[in-house]
Amino acid sequence: MAQTVKRAYKYRFYPTPEQAAELARTFGCVRLVYNKALEERTRAYTREGRRVSYAESSAALTAWKREKELAFLAEVSCVPLQQALRHLQAAFAHFFARRAKYPTFKSRKKSRASAEYTRSAFRWRDGRLTLAKMDGPLDIVWSRPLPEGAQPSTVTVSKDAAGRWFVSLLVEQTMDPLHPTGNAVGVDAGITALVTLSTGEKITNPRHERADRRALARAQRAFARKTAGSSNRAKARVKVARLHARIADRRRDFLHKLTTSLVRENQTVVIEDLAVRAMVKNHSLARAISDASWRELRSMLEYKTAWYGRELVVTDRWFPSSKLCSACGTLQKSMPLNVREWACACGAVHDRDVNAARNILAAGLAER
Repeated sequence: MAQTVKRAYKYRFYPTPEQAAELARTFGCVRLVYNKALEERTRAYTREGRRVSYAESSAALTAWKREKELAFLAEVSCVPLQQALRHLQAAFAHFFARRAKYPTFKSRKKSRASAEYTRSAFRWRDGRLTLAKMDGPLDIVWSRPLPEGAQPSTVTVSKDAAGRWFVSLLVEQTMDPLHPTGNAVGVDAGITALVTLSTGEKITNPRHERADRRALARAQRAFARKTAGSSNRAKARVKVARLHARIADRRRDFLHKLTTSLVRENQTVVIEDLAVRAMVKNHSLARAISDASWRELRSMLEYKTAWYGRELVVTDRWFPSSKLCSACGTLQKSMPLNVREWACACGAVHDRDVNAARNILAAGLAER
């Protein structure tokens, strides 16, 4: 059955100097408002034990605009500033519900520069997007079409550390489920093989970060040699950021293709619940685990199976998938990481990863 979902389409765009200046001012004001509101909420919470509501923060924003030192806040669109307060409200809601840590201040250097515009702050006409406070539309590179008749409800503009500008359009889209199949597959995540399937197929880990490690190290050394505050240091920082962006883009593209293939070919996908945050504390494997990006792999599988009418089953993280014989069910006492192939007393000889994927599939189907 078809369902309507909210989906974001992200594109690069190239602003004019005037648009870039306006957006830079907006980014700075969004960051300032978020940090001032967080400071006020923290003061009220620590000194008075009181929670500040969104309405109170919004009233404070109005008062800040009347102050001489903060009058510049009135020069940019008010919508991104209000959206910053809403994001802070959501962050506190997650904190009080114990779903997240306490909100932190936004940094000019480390935080993503972005601004969110709702319907009242942009004009969408004939495929051209014009933001509030701007005379002309954005020069967007339409790398893929929007769904026919789509009307963006929210527009998010951002600039990454590599100096690239992006616009993300949130639209409602009707998703038709894929044709049902009888296939089910177990997926075991790894480092040498990014994923091993219960069918015996292994997908080699591209190791994108490792491929560019030498160039990245060279760029980072050049950056470290530059004088702090100099224009050459700023240029070197952008070179490092571009290498990081290249690695991230290639990794994300590979994961999208892999997860789409898994979802299209299988009705049920079974994965293991991995404690990635704990695993990266192992300094010997942290870099390789981060490069594999298992968390992003799972996230993609979650929303793609939901979109296309597939089923994703997650097995318990303590399930001994590697130590269990998929043929007879005998549990081995230990299975060191360096053991890649082993023989069970029943006579079955197992590839460690393929055996684990088959056990994950069996456990997932049993939990349904």
